[in-house]
Amino acid sequence: MELEEFDYYLPSGFIAQKPIKPRHHSRLMVLNRPRKKIQHKIFKDIKGYLKKGDLLVLNNTKVLPARLYGFKEKTKGKVEILLLKSKKDRYWEVLVKPGKIVHSGTKIIFGPELEGIVEGKNEEKGSYFIQFNFKGNFKEILNKIGQMPTPPYIKEELKTGNDYQTVYAAQDGSIAAPTAGLHFTKSLLKELTHKGIEIVYLTLHVGRGTFEPIRASKVEEHKMDSEFYSISSDVAQKINQARSEKRRVISVGTTTTRTLESAFDFDQGRIVSGSDWSDIFIYPGYKFKVVDVLITNFHLPRSTPLMLAAAFAGKDFLFKAYQEAIRERYRFYSFGDAMIIV
Repeated sequence: MELEEFDYYLPSGFIAQKPIKPRHHSRLMVLNRPRKKIQHKIFKDIKGYLKKGDLLVLNNTKVLPARLYGFKEKTKGKVEILLLKSKKDRYWEVLVKPGKIVHSGTKIIFGPELEGIVEGKNEEKGSYFIQFNFKGNFKEILNKIGQMPTPPYIKEELKTGNDYQTVYAAQDGSIAAPTAGLHFTKSLLKELTHKGIEIVYLTLHVGRGTFEPIRASKVEEHKMDSEFYSISSDVAQKINQARSEKRRVISVGTTTTRTLESAFDFDQGRIVSGSDWSDIFIYPGYKFKVVDVLITNFHLPRSTPLMLAAAFAGKDFLFKAYQEAIRERYRFYSFGDAMIIV
């Protein structure tokens, strides 16, 4: 498939700059695959499309304040760092801006409590490796001086970092929010539980793989960067039980979907618990093993989340829905509106 098949034009005014409050008052587009029907609702109406016995699966990763600003010790030149992956607190793979003027051995000062030394570059990925030196607890320092890594298309400054966290975020490690989950409120989750919908949580730390642009002209040639995930034995058992009882597995977001599909053992015919790294790339033609219903946002053109949604909904149906969303003036991307594909 050609990459350009997943392109579409979106006027800049459709890109949501801040979340709707309350969160469950965002709009919800309902895509019915069997009937090829589209409906327009409010997100809180989602409870009308879920039923007793459904299993709702959410990603409880928590976004790190992963953007750091500093200066080079020798030249005082300003540097911006985005944390990607860690090997314990002191060693990280990072993105650096501007990267062309940073070399091995460069010392970067982020504040009186934190500095880093560039130790090398991953030429293939364009990332760098940094060893941090700090006094005290790295996570506490990060929470003090780091900033939330909102995407570049969000121009407005966040009023609070919690705007870019789900209400159930628990496990530190992401550099981007699992945005489909931003629409849920604690009260809505409580309503779903009272209705008899079972809710479970897994973890995938959203990394570069989720938002890395596709550069290959052929979709099939793209390679996903790996992201860490974890599923407890209790959650795996509940998912497997739901599947054996023919109850629907409702996946909230593309990251949750990728985790579920990565953790499925084809030989055993079930979800396997534990921690691993996922580099699964889902695009049209993929046969889903676990997910029955997908809740997701409206994604960027030519992006891997868009391709996953197209694989689930059917490419032509999804793009028809996107054009209708533009006509109906839906809000797009991270702080935008949602869709449920049934």
